[in-house]
Amino acid sequence: MYRISELAQLAGLSRTALLYYEKQGLLRAQRQSNGYRLYSEQDRQRLYLLQQLQAGGLSLSECKACLDAKLNQSLLQARLQKLDHEIAQKQQARHLLASLLGHSTLRAWHQAIDQAAPDAHLSWLKQQGFNEKEALRLKWLSHDMNEHEQYMADFMAVYQGLNYWAPGSAEDTLRALALLSPPPATLLEIGCGKGIATTLLAQHTTASITAIDNEPTALEALQQQLEVLGFTKRVTALCTSMTELPFAEQSFDAIWSEGSAYIMGLVQALRYWKTFLKPGGYLVLSELVWLTDAPSPEARDFWQQGYPDMQNIATCIQRMQDAGYQLVDQFSLSDQAWQNYYQPLQERIDAMKPQLPNSRALLDSQQEINIYRQYGAEFAYQMFVLRG
Repeated sequence: MYRISELAQLAGLSRTALLYYEKQGLLRAQRQSNGYRLYSEQDRQRLYLLQQLQAGGLSLSECKACLDAKLNQSLLQARLQKLDHEIAQKQQARHLLASLLGHSTLRAWHQAIDQAAPDAHLSWLKQQGFNEKEALRLKWLSHDMNEHEQYMADFMAVYQGLNYWAPGSAEDTLRALALLSPPPATLLEIGCGKGIATTLLAQHTTASITAIDNEPTALEALQQQLEVLGFTKRVTALCTSMTELPFAEQSFDAIWSEGSAYIMGLVQALRYWKTFLKPGGYLVLSELVWLTDAPSPEARDFWQQGYPDMQNIATCIQRMQDAGYQLVDQFSLSDQAWQNYYQPLQERIDAMKPQLPNSRALLDSQQEINIYRQYGAEFAYQMFVLRG
């Protein structure tokens, strides 16, 4: 026989817990004439069995039912499913914590968070010590804060040798420029890169042009071109962020952005950039769009990861109209625009594979080219000419 204190010590429980179990009918002590409770060996074993059932996730009332009658199979099945769900959640939580500590990749997590809460994701990245430029690059390129530094080193090693960092061509740029009437006297180019469009705009207008980008090496290449062509007095290259433009409101007759609005998100870019556009001024931008409402699963999954806000043309136009713009015209960039980008990129990838055989940056770039080659008819870069 066991006194309550002895049984509590054997079971690793408190005296209060045993009294509660007795109140619930799970134990039945023998009361002595002096008021002390005594428990038998059978009570100890019943208590042990009770603890094992509790460890399986059963409530006290469910444990009592299992102790006093035949096991309820449907009850146990329901508890098993619940336990499996809880285990999966804890495994997911453990994986996240391990990933945040650098033990494994965070790509899927970053992509999921960015789709569900893009603004909060960007703010959180900044809190982790990334400046805006690197936070945006992580958001759109590396997708992994643990691998970001190496990813960007590989990425820049590939792209520094390229002139085009996105699809584009002189013919498409000039086609859009011809739709601006009258020609702009002041023009802001956002995301100018190495300045391929910049020099064309300077050659075919008399506008005072401000070209901005957040990549200093690209601006250095642009500055060299401006000096060779004699445009340094009319074109200013400025290293700054498209999300925090250092200009007065209504400063420009036209704003030009080829392949870069997605960095902010189309809706946010449309609204924010309009602040710097004179009434009736033009906004010209190219945006990645779907040409079909039923894309192939592989193409859909790839761009869902790379650009989750990618829409069809009609949706883009509606967003532009909602932001207060009038559509002047729109057209898909030519096949030559894609070749200008992907052909040199493929050559760079092939040349660097022996040095970087397992580079995520190279693998991602190769996958993008493969998606275009197989499913290029399902999406396009669309040039939109808008008037504010």
